[in-house]
Amino acid sequence: MTPFFFGPQERRLFGMYHPPAAGRANGTAALLCYPFGQEAIRSHRFFRLLAERLSRQGVAVLRFDYHGTGDAPGDDDDGDLAGWTTDVREAHRELLRASGAMRITWFGARLGGTLALAAAPQASPPVQRLVLWDPVFDGPSYLEALRHAHVHELESGFCIPDPAWRRALARDATSFTHESLGFAISPRLREQVGALRAAAPEQLAPHRITLIARPDDAASRQWTQASTNRHAAAQITVRAFEHPLEWTSNAGTNNELVPAEALQTMIGEIHGQP
Repeated sequence: MTPFFFGPQERRLFGMYHPPAAGRANGTAALLCYPFGQEAIRSHRFFRLLAERLSRQGVAVLRFDYHGTGDAPGDDDDGDLAGWTTDVREAHRELLRASGAMRITWFGARLGGTLALAAAPQASPPVQRLVLWDPVFDGPSYLEALRHAHVHELESGFCIPDPAWRRALARDATSFTHESLGFAISPRLREQVGALRAAAPEQLAPHRITLIARPDDAASRQWTQASTNRHAAAQITVRAFEHPLEWTSNAGTNNELVPAEALQTMIGEIHGQP
């Protein structure tokens, strides 16, 4: 595993490169795209183990921090979807340069899956496949869930929670929108995320997309139907998958940070298919 900075000087990114295990390189690579904010923090160990397991199977892996996140330069409020989409494509080029792989798969979870989907049509050279885990298609619902999670964490951290928090949450739609669980949300980012809808994108690439979502995820079903109707050549496979990982809750009893079934599922989807 090699930590390093990459990208243009005005927008440096931080990556962790996992080369294929000695003697096992098979010409494949995987780019891992983190979720946003606390969802990234709480799934960090999952991503690290996923990268390590894939590298043991001969896959070159790059996981990286978008500009203004993690160990990458920039401030919290520098982040926006358009810039992070550019970061995904920059990481794609860096992974191909480092690995020389002939086939590459992008894996993204939550907002990372949304970014991967948006970045793929302009990727150069082309990406062969996307694996998206619980991507965010319904931006308003996602932002509302973050607001509720934020207030829940506030209440959990105080012996005597302030009832005004719940009242503000219910009465004022703009309350708790500038920060989510310790991470700033700029007005631009909030506007961009709020505009996300479960509609077919104008461009869809690559042709092979695997969407992994909870069985009750209506937004994923709606997006899949709309995209299939609009892009006849697209090959979209939907896999219903229930898992115990709660994206916006603290680790605790009965909440595994790295559910074994989820880890094996993602490895199988990324590496188990050509």
